[in-house]
Amino acid sequence: MRRLRRGVEPDARLTHHPAVERPAGDISREELQLAARNAGMPQEALAYDLTPTGLHYLLIHYDVPEVDAAAWRLHVDGAVGEKLELSLDDLRRRKRRTVAVTMECAGNGRTLYEPRAISQPWLLDAVGTAEWTGTPLVPLLEEAGVDEDAVEVVFTGLDRGIEGGEQQAYARSLPLEEVRREELLLADEMNGAPLLPQHGAPMRLVVPGWYGMASVKWLSRITPVREPFDGYQNRAGYRFRSTEEEEGEPVTRIVPRSLMVPPGIPEFLSRSRHLAPGAVTLRGRAWSGWGPVERVEVSTDGAATWSDARIDRRASSDRAWVGWSFDWTAVEGEHVLCSRATDATGRTQPDEAEWNLGGYANNGVQRVPVTVSTAVAG
Repeated sequence: MRRLRRGVEPDARLTHHPAVERPAGDISREELQLAARNAGMPQEALAYDLTPTGLHYLLIHYDVPEVDAAAWRLHVDGAVGEKLELSLDDLRRRKRRTVAVTMECAGNGRTLYEPRAISQPWLLDAVGTAEWTGTPLVPLLEEAGVDEDAVEVVFTGLDRGIEGGEQQAYARSLPLEEVRREELLLADEMNGAPLLPQHGAPMRLVVPGWYGMASVKWLSRITPVREPFDGYQNRAGYRFRSTEEEEGEPVTRIVPRSLMVPPGIPEFLSRSRHLAPGAVTLRGRAWSGWGPVERVEVSTDGAATWSDARIDRRASSDRAWVGWSFDWTAVEGEHVLCSRATDATGRTQPDEAEWNLGGYANNGVQRVPVTVSTAVAG
């Protein structure tokens, strides 16, 4: 089985720092186009309880559609007793709720696998936490009257493109038992302001606990169905597979992860960290879609030994990340800092994540090389 890339061979063309790795194959022009269109959250933004909207990660599958909010309508059809057509104002007049949710792309960490999947080349920056405001989904479906023999609900966006040789509108389905969770939201605001076009305006679905592919943007249609949805994004995309021939298992909930606010200051090109000796408080965030994070551990010796960090829950709902902190006395030399999370179900980050064809759910323990030197201003 192929595993997470762990090499630390330096490339002298870039920097003398021993933590810089050689790339696992050159980044293609096509991948560069994807990277330029999308955006990761700078890891120093882990310091915020809520990610400022402009720093929240962003993945756009096709194009950002041009939508006239006044003319936009949400259609509820399919296996329902009564079809619905609602304007944005109609939906805003319904019961409203605000919830803090950590959203993570299923491909976060993809570039750290070897071999890596040819897709959006995420490192560890495809995550963010925002407050989403809108109307709960369940009462809307109750009003439409979902048929008893429905098994899934399909959510269709206005963005269109070609993927896997198929022309399609981006569409994803959820099992009916997931749709019945009270926390699912039809959101028209993010961090207290109307959704921006790139974040799905005028309305998007928010599915707390699931990877971001489930939170369909530019939502236009909600369709309960009596047979499992056979659209590309469910049938072929977002599945754990080792070969193209496998049917695989669907990607669903976010697995536990902890990331560290980068300590010290960065070297420009390599982003390697440099820190003055002395007392320092390491900080970070941890989250899981399976349950609240119950434990965060920190290692200052490259995952050889672990100690418990303090967990701070002040800013979080159960669906948002928690902050953690750990006091460390930094001594001169080279160090590798790590953290790992365990959630209420007992799921713990692995040292290395198991490779899969799509490069999904790579929650292997993050390693942060740090040079501690008196040459660095305190």
